[in-house]
Amino acid sequence: MSRWGPAYPSRTCTALAAALLMAACTTADDRPAATPPSTGTSRDAARSPSAPADPSPSTTPSSAPEAKPFPVSLPAYFDRRVTGRGLRLGAVREQTASFTSYDVSFRVDERRVTGVLNIPRGRGPFPAVVLAHGYIDPAIYVSGQGMTRERGYLADRGYVALHVDYRNHAGSDVDPRAARRLRLGYSVDVIAAVHALRASSAVPVDDGRIALMGRSMGGGVVYKALEMQPGLVAAAAVWAPVSSLEADNYNRWIRPDAGRSDLDQFIRRTYGLPEQQEARRFWREISARTYFGRITEPLLIVQGGSDDTCPPAWARASHRALLRAGVEARLAWYADEEHAFGPRFEEAMARTVAFLERELG
Repeated sequence: MSRWGPAYPSRTCTALAAALLMAACTTADDRPAATPPSTGTSRDAARSPSAPADPSPSTTPSSAPEAKPFPVSLPAYFDRRVTGRGLRLGAVREQTASFTSYDVSFRVDERRVTGVLNIPRGRGPFPAVVLAHGYIDPAIYVSGQGMTRERGYLADRGYVALHVDYRNHAGSDVDPRAARRLRLGYSVDVIAAVHALRASSAVPVDDGRIALMGRSMGGGVVYKALEMQPGLVAAAAVWAPVSSLEADNYNRWIRPDAGRSDLDQFIRRTYGLPEQQEARRFWREISARTYFGRITEPLLIVQGGSDDTCPPAWARASHRALLRAGVEARLAWYADEEHAFGPRFEEAMARTVAFLERELG
């Protein structure tokens, strides 16, 4: 959870082979509608990130004609119909006095995504929370990892809790373009999980009382899911979220990491760098903050003041931007907590559940 994206090992093939591989993997779906900006400056010179202007709607010139969104952008998903169906309960993982935990899978369009589902004991129907976990290297990730505490805490208190593994994780189907599309597909998986829960006859869920909860990278996944499909759920909570400006995430985790040089070079050549004038529209359209005005659900941000993974300033900036956009947003601040939340986890979860109870009714 302390990293925003997977480590891409350096390739040992020849430069020619690497170039051919990159050309083969770049499809029309990944390219911006406009000509990609030049990255002719030296790599060292380009590594001095100059933050782009705040891409909130208030800073976007209103006189400019509406351009067709980039294929890899949030607006490209606004009119997309996401389907989620076929929720299947698999092996029982755990049984406690208050819930039973299952391995599950569901369909996202034609893709299979796995997860872990906790169902409280009783007849229901129960309120539900769909969980979006933070970053764990997919090569070592195991199903349900990253939000085990949250899943159990919620189920103990009468919530169905569905932890989504995401594509490329655990037993989910592979999406080879997920990283290059800056993980917009993870938000699609979370949206589909909500629909799959509602469509299931095996899980006694109250369809009108479903929420999202994400931590770290999953916080960004939740922001974007709410924007892709306004009105999807009744409320949402994000813990220690990544920045709502995608340039911040790129500059912190991808740009300086030599192990991700292939992904970095793809982003430079295909989309351009955040500080390049001709690339700023792309970075604006891929950033959740630009579209906070689309969020209709009340939102709780839980942040530790000692977080050295996702800087606390990010949560404060997102909270201010949400309020400016008219979103009912609250910021719960724990000055002495770090990224993973330790001593005050129970207190913060109690506050989160109180928020959910108030908003879900």
